[in-house]
Amino acid sequence: MSYESTPADRSRIINALAGGWVADAASLGLHWLYDSQRIQEVAGDSPEFLTPRADYFEGGFGYFAHSGKQSGDVSHYGAATGVLTDSLLASEGVLDIRDYQRRFRSFFGPGGHWRGYIDNPTRRTLENLNSIEQNAIEQARSTTTADLTDTQKRVLVTKVLPYTRYLSGSQLADPVRKAIDLTYHEPEIQEAGVHLAETIDRHLLPESGADDTQLPAVSKLPPLVAIYCGQPNLMEVTEAAVRVTNHNDEAVAWARCAARLLDHLFRGESLSTALEAATPEATNTKNLAHALSCSGLDATGAGDISGRTCSLSEAMPVIFHILSHARSFTEAIRANIHCGGDSCGRAWIVGPAMAALHGVGGERGIPLSWLARVSDAPAILTDIETLVNRT
Repeated sequence: MSYESTPADRSRIINALAGGWVADAASLGLHWLYDSQRIQEVAGDSPEFLTPRADYFEGGFGYFAHSGKQSGDVSHYGAATGVLTDSLLASEGVLDIRDYQRRFRSFFGPGGHWRGYIDNPTRRTLENLNSIEQNAIEQARSTTTADLTDTQKRVLVTKVLPYTRYLSGSQLADPVRKAIDLTYHEPEIQEAGVHLAETIDRHLLPESGADDTQLPAVSKLPPLVAIYCGQPNLMEVTEAAVRVTNHNDEAVAWARCAARLLDHLFRGESLSTALEAATPEATNTKNLAHALSCSGLDATGAGDISGRTCSLSEAMPVIFHILSHARSFTEAIRANIHCGGDSCGRAWIVGPAMAALHGVGGERGIPLSWLARVSDAPAILTDIETLVNRT
């Protein structure tokens, strides 16, 4: 961190990151139920940590996406945030786009660990990553000057791909030669393989995301902001990370808005200062101003006005409204769930922001019992502490 961080700063950021996981898990049971009245009928005033059930959606408009999930599990938003966290940990607190793309593809793609709903930005990003790699392979094959048979070209591509997915630039040549030497001892074939690897490497694009303006663009930001908090390149790395999954200018603008908000809160500044700093980055400041102007907390009403879908232009005003009027973490998360729609996506800004403001425990912070209800909480909290304390 470029600002003068203290143990109190790091504690605040750890609390904030934990708040994202808690908020997501708390919201999962009624995620994408758009009918606020039905949510009240199902869950009353304590809608958090319900096990997802299809019958909750009967008699109300919504989409049941989380069959098989249990109370305490997180949504695909949380899973994607975990991927970025793992990449930041592995890269010693630096955003490594190639590493992030590889982990994203490995986790959500065929044979990966994720079992659950795949949203459109994730699906399109996986398709784009495959297409980008295939185009790079074709470019490499077409520029190879060595006299190779089709079989040799196929074998070389098979041998170099594992390395182009992990390594880049000058890291490639030596391991690629060694891998090829297991089959072909001829120097000219090995050099052709190095050419293939280096050409593929040059043509792998960092902007692999979908042309999409939905919440996955901002939901993964908390760990990134935690690492780059207070640093002058925060906006630069925010855009780079967002374009991995959401290659869209409007999505980037909303992400800058969310990152500004979290950055100021993570540094211990007031909510009013954070909201004021974040608002100019937005694509529609009028809607944000209206969300802030209401006299009291009415997340359901905010959803009626702004919308409840995954679209950032609908979600961010609701987020601003909840943050500016909720008096505690619990009140904010319950209001977010009662609003309906994409509550899990909004939770990844609402939760970290409220936890940065109010911490853990007490009347206004994250309830200790809620922390304990998150699936795999010990591992998640250990990663959070490692990530933040490493900086």
